Amino acid sequence: MPEALTAETLARLQFAFTVSFHIIFPAFSIGLASYLAVLNALWLRTQDSTYLTLFDYWKKIFAVAFGMGVVSGIVMSYQFGTNWAVFSDKTGPVVGPLMAYEVLSAFFLEAGFLGIMLFGRERVGDRLHMFATAMVAAGTLMSAFWILSVNSWMQTPVGYAINDAGQFIAEDWWEIVFNPSFPYRLVHMVLAAYLTTAFVVGAVGALHLLRNHRDAAAKRMFSMAMWMAIIVTPIQIFAGDLHGLNTLEHQPAKVMAMEGHYQSHPEGAPLILFGIPNAEQRRIDYVLEIPKLSSLILKHDPNAPLDGLDTIPDDEEPPVAIVFWSFRVMIAIGFAMLGIGLWSLWSRWRGTLFTNRGLKRAALVMGPSGFIAVLAGWITTEVGRQPYTVFGLLRTDQSLAPVDAPAVATSLAAFAIVYFFVFGAGIFYLLRMMNKPPATKELGLRDGPMRSAGITPTQQFKPQTIVLSK
Repeated sequence: MPEALTAETLARLQFAFTVSFHIIFPAFSIGLASYLAVLNALWLRTQDSTYLTLFDYWKKIFAVAFGMGVVSGIVMSYQFGTNWAVFSDKTGPVVGPLMAYEVLSAFFLEAGFLGIMLFGRERVGDRLHMFATAMVAAGTLMSAFWILSVNSWMQTPVGYAINDAGQFIAEDWWEIVFNPSFPYRLVHMVLAAYLTTAFVVGAVGALHLLRNHRDAAAKRMFSMAMWMAIIVTPIQIFAGDLHGLNTLEHQPAKVMAMEGHYQSHPEGAPLILFGIPNAEQRRIDYVLEIPKLSSLILKHDPNAPLDGLDTIPDDEEPPVAIVFWSFRVMIAIGFAMLGIGLWSLWSRWRGTLFTNRGLKRAALVMGPSGFIAVLAGWITTEVGRQPYTVFGLLRTDQSLAPVDAPAVATSLAAFAIVYFFVFGAGIFYLLRMMNKPPATKELGLRDGPMRSAGITPTQQFKPQTIVLSK
């Protein structure tokens, strides 16, 4: 085993691998649950069968994605108790209750009403079915609320004290839950989930329109997705800017890494569009930049000074290259989404929204873009926090349990194999479902619970033909 692959490095890789697989499913589920609630409400209001067709189509896809999200998240609890047992011990009095609130409120709400949403329309009536659908959507949003509250507290810890055992304990739960970075990160993540779902829906709609331009359900979902692209993307860019300003206030080293500012700029910092970070020389090679624009964005003054990583101790700097590139991937995708939205608005105004094959092909290509942007954003956030798990207070190397590198490597290999086979098959199944037209009645999920009674083929006898022997 290479010397660089220490137990800490392997444990971080393992957690990064599992959480990356996990996050794509909740990001999709959050947006899709709200989309289903909107579709169901529009069906009840207009009685337009197209909305009902789309609801029945996407609810089955949601059920599979939701299930895979639940299963993929369980493994992280195992890692908290093994690889990161010291972290769990020290932060448990704060993090533990917040995670419990997520399970007791959000997950139980989702799981409790999910069956009614999937199978209950004919059994409970439209009004109660609509209520159940809204509760599933509310549950996904509540789940995002608690998870982001936990993670945001790790980014900007407040409202705590440290006891004699070195554990973080709560002094003010309101301050902990609504920590300084939480509102910005919650809005940013929920909007990201909505955009992720919108571009998946748009891609599926574009696919079926390319096959059949008269498909009414495909037209409706494509139109709704493009409205989301043009309305939500600018809001997301604005929310991301506010989030960046908040990060600059509380985690300046992260912003320095994102911007690639190895050196301070006392008379205005440039915005680096492209370059290759050179950690040894502490510079950006092959740089393409716009003078003073970074100061204008971050300080709203082109001549405002900005500190660089030369003001941060070497052992407290995040890995610049990873954060630098992940941030640019996220930003590039965001502006590509805005471009698709503007293109769709222009086509809608010209009356060519459903006939513009170039737009439909672009929307199809952009289908997975939301997932890539979400992953890039989380990489920026989590790697940019390094070398801390609780920023400024608990270092990553102090959070690791006394585990051996070979043991962690073995479990990492096992996770990789199982995840690629199980969730690879799940993703393939989702794509198969999306490949079928919206009017397809059977996507592989039955419209009701499977019952064992009365379905087993048996020999049938007429009562009058049965003779009892003496």
